[in-house]
Parts: sequence; C-alpha cells; structure tokens
Amino acid sequence: MHLKRFEDAETYEAPNHFGVTGLRLQGFEEGGPENQWVGLSQFLPNGGAGPDSTPFEKVYVVLDGEMTVIIDGEETVLRKFDSCTIAPNEVRKIENRSNLVCTMLVVIPYPPEAS
Repeated sequence: MHLKRFEDAETYEAPNHFGVTGLRLQGFEEGGPENQWVGLSQFLPNGGAGPDSTPFEKVYVVLDGEMTVIIDGEETVLRKFDSCTIAPNEVRKIENRSNLVCTMLVVIPYPPEAS
C-alpha cells in the first residue's frame, strides 16, 4: 500500500486552467500508482479550463459544488457526486458558473513516454 496524507499533497499548475488550485493526491512519486494519477481541483467561482483536449481520457468526479462541462456546444452541469469521462482528443471546456467553490476529483492516465 502506498499512503499519502492530505497534508503532504503538493499543488500543481494545470495548463490552460484558471481560477483553480490543484493538489496531486497520488501519482508521479516513488511507490505510487503505475497507470494513472489523481488530483483534487478546487475551482473558484468563474474558474475553469479549456477549451482543449488531451490524447488520453480523463475522469471528473464533483465532490462539492457544480461544474458546467461543454463539449461540441452541448452543456452538462455536474453536481455533487456526478461524474463523467472525457474521451481521448475530445475538446472540452469547463466552467464554474456558481458562486461556490467546486471541488473535483480528477483521474488521468500518465502521458505516454516520449520515445
């Protein structure tokens, strides 16, 4: 078992994100998960990300607040304990349109190693 206490989670900067603080809960560390990493993102009101895509899928789980996910012009609001999978290369934009902080768990596979 690889244990990491919340107080030991380090912040990270996610590209093309705004109004957010990200904490790496698991991943990119000796003895940690081998296939994916897990982040906890806290989006302020009007915070968000995108539009952009990644070559790998990702999973969002809203733990508190709400987040609007926009894909191909279609908007979906995720609320507490709702989740979604964003497919590889799917262009998405996310926006916290509420006046509350949105806390979201993010699970992402490691990027492919450059050869």
